Amino acid sequence: MKGLILSGGKGTRLYPLTYTCAKQLVPVANKPVLFRVIESIKEAGIKDIGIVVGDTAAEIKEAVGDGSRWGVAIAYIQQEAPLGLAHAVKISRDYLGDERFVMFLGDNVIQGGISNLIRQFESSESNSQIVLTRVAHPQQYGVAVLKNGSIVRLVEKPRDPPSDLALVGVYMFDSNVFEAVNGIRPSWRNELEITDAIQYLVDHGYKVHPYVHTGWWIDTGAPGDMLDANRLVLDELEPSVEGYVDRDSKLIGKVTIQQGAEVLASIIRGPAIIGEQTRIVNSYVGPFTSIYHHVLVERSEIEHSIVLEYSRIVDIPQRIESSLIGRNVEIARSPLLPKAYKMTLGDHSKVGVL
Repeated sequence: MKGLILSGGKGTRLYPLTYTCAKQLVPVANKPVLFRVIESIKEAGIKDIGIVVGDTAAEIKEAVGDGSRWGVAIAYIQQEAPLGLAHAVKISRDYLGDERFVMFLGDNVIQGGISNLIRQFESSESNSQIVLTRVAHPQQYGVAVLKNGSIVRLVEKPRDPPSDLALVGVYMFDSNVFEAVNGIRPSWRNELEITDAIQYLVDHGYKVHPYVHTGWWIDTGAPGDMLDANRLVLDELEPSVEGYVDRDSKLIGKVTIQQGAEVLASIIRGPAIIGEQTRIVNSYVGPFTSIYHHVLVERSEIEHSIVLEYSRIVDIPQRIESSLIGRNVEIARSPLLPKAYKMTLGDHSKVGVL
């Protein structure tokens, strides 16, 4: 089997973080989501992976390279515009050939990986296997209607959802899917929808097996989703201390201190992770917080947040929480009078002040 990762979206719901960073490279628990997807596919025994890229191709290629760090071979497939998931499959025909493949959205995180799913599909006679999970707001997803354990109908982002079973961003196909993607027309969004392609397979007598996933799954396309994914992944990390923690500091619960990090006169309450070459000084870092590499947090408090690389948080009198803080950000209290909040913020930024 081969792997196909879709990594061409612009990530507009994560602005302003994704003005300067591909959404698939935003880290969850200090590891880019795209890296987690690659690892999940590799763990399933697949070593040939194609990545469909768009406007952020250069950044993704620089971050991922040829895949050798994971022991896989990476190929890149350029998509000229975001014309739908089925379009991404269509343009990957030359790369995939007639092999079975798993398609994984590059901004999704799924509990437990996909190894069992791959083994199940490889040993079956199914032409496709799709992963479903029950969600609270099915109108935001493609949804499936089942009858006696078989798929009857699929609908993309329905206004009146016929079920609460959403398509998770993991799909398995054999080569018959190319008949489907060539046999459908663009939707009202001017996209070739993967739901329409799967419906084509169902309508033309191909065997599509639905797998209902009962663990957690997160589409990290929005800030709240990123924080949820961060919380869930942090809770599963095994704690470790590879950096320096002085005698005046306390680590409580599951805390990971990565290589070169320093914790001085501070309290870290897990689950939390402190990245490489980051310094936490006279501060409190609360649960469900990921602080990436080369960050300084000094005389401040933060929890349930994600802080990206090369940022500085200094002398903040109130606790920062439920926040996404981007790269090279400086949050500091001015020592000068008159006292005031002083900010330089990009488009679509959101700030809550006391």
